[in-house]
Amino acid sequence: MDCIFCAIAAGEVGAELVAESEAAVAFRDREATAPTHVLVIPRKHIASVNEMSRQAPHLATDLLELCAEVARVEGIVESGYRVVTNVGDDAGQSVYHVHFHVLGGRKLREMG
Repeated sequence: MDCIFCAIAAGEVGAELVAESEAAVAFRDREATAPTHVLVIPRKHIASVNEMSRQAPHLATDLLELCAEVARVEGIVESGYRVVTNVGDDAGQSVYHVHFHVLGGRKLREMG
């Protein structure tokens, strides 16, 4: 398997870590679209939320807890932040290893 996020989670590829837990790793997105743009990924390879919901539904709790920890570390809890995940090509998923984007640090555009 040739998955960049697996390599980051294993420490084989460098990334600026923001937080981590036993189940997940959070690191800065190299193509940031906001002052705070951190990716939260499971250490275990799971391609998308669809697979996670079937294979490891408990993992969603771990990932969201780490998203909240990232917001605390980054100091954006009070001002607000967004947590986003993309599932599939039409949604813009470019790396098929489930991941959440934690975005904040400025007023974000409304979605919809």
